[in-house]
Amino acid sequence: MTRTNHRDAGVPRRAALLGLGGALLAAPAVRAQGRFPDKPVRLLVPWAAGGTTDIQLRALGDQAARRLGQPIIVENKPGAGGVLAAQQLLQEKPDGYVVAQMPISVFRHPQMASRALFNPLEDFTYVIHLTGYLFGIVVKADAPWQTLGQFLDYAKANPGKVNYGSPGNGSGPHIAVELLKSLAGIDVVHVPYKGAGPALTGLLGGEVGMTVVAAAAGAPHVQSGKVKALAVLSNERAANLPGVPTSKEAGVDAWQVALWWGILAPAGTPKEIVGRLNAAWVKTAALPETIEKMKAAGFEPMSGTPEQLNAFINSETARWAKVIKDANIVMVE
Repeated sequence: MTRTNHRDAGVPRRAALLGLGGALLAAPAVRAQGRFPDKPVRLLVPWAAGGTTDIQLRALGDQAARRLGQPIIVENKPGAGGVLAAQQLLQEKPDGYVVAQMPISVFRHPQMASRALFNPLEDFTYVIHLTGYLFGIVVKADAPWQTLGQFLDYAKANPGKVNYGSPGNGSGPHIAVELLKSLAGIDVVHVPYKGAGPALTGLLGGEVGMTVVAAAAGAPHVQSGKVKALAVLSNERAANLPGVPTSKEAGVDAWQVALWWGILAPAGTPKEIVGRLNAAWVKTAALPETIEKMKAAGFEPMSGTPEQLNAFINSETARWAKVIKDANIVMVE
């Protein structure tokens, strides 16, 4: 597929109603005159409408719109782990009026795809490191392992006998377990599913012995006693799983993995416009109500400058490139 850049050709602006996949987020009537923005900003979201991530982004967008003085129009562009939304962003003018929420999976795309559709380190301008959520390793409630150490001891003694589920080839949980395999010297067998929900269902049904899930998604099952959480893959314990040790506390020092999102704009977006967008999101992220709502939903609010996001993305890209190469992970297209 050949990438075509249509930034210089106007792209029709479309704002769907909430029930049709988009929402017009409220902003005050007072507008900043003579400077960006003087019309609504479109926010491309690579997830289906109505999901947890979509709902959180709409709430954040509402607050950011108040600070911009213009509405933010959410447009859902689900599919391919964010790749479809990234392709859409590539076609937009670099004027700040179209931005996108992008997950880490977009930055792994060139490392796993047989034909890279874009270079995320060059084709986008970074606005802000917005948020992320923690992962946890879970096993079935009746599994014989009570700790991560016990699980690793069993896996070492029984190579190839433990299956683990993931939301799909190249997903965050997939490469998280591949990293654990290299760190701990174990051999467990990957079973890809079509999403995080089916992978968790596979664990509950005994099809696999272990999986890595978002702490927010796994917490209700841990609290109900259906699964056991052996560790959260972070340097800090999860607020909704306070009794579960971190990976370091559980004995694996370098096993920190989180799914994160950033707000991106097309490459070439003027610095002053990026600064205006960044300021609106920074103020939103600092609101006590934002922090409370995000943490309650299992998300970790983040913030920072475009330069900090740039440095973080480059570091994460290099880190996962080695894991992907060593494990020979190829995206199924």
